[in-house]
Amino acid sequence: MTVQINITPKGRMSLPADIRRRLGLTDGGAIYLDETDDGVVLRTAAQAVARAQALAKRYTGDNPDSSVQAFLAGRREDNGE
Repeated sequence: MTVQINITPKGRMSLPADIRRRLGLTDGGAIYLDETDDGVVLRTAAQAVARAQALAKRYTGDNPDSSVQAFLAGRREDNGE
């Protein structure tokens, strides 16, 4: 679906009410903008988190040693701490 959204001279834009409702943004909220080679992609916070989790899982799989704590412990061990 393509929707035209106008931007004011001060840089403000409004998402149509039906889109805000579908995205769960009826009381406001954050939208994250990713600039890509093809244009821009807008994501809700929940969509951005889900995307980040999917990317992390693609690189770490179900490896229990891929947590932040395990990474930091490994770095401390490598540095002789």
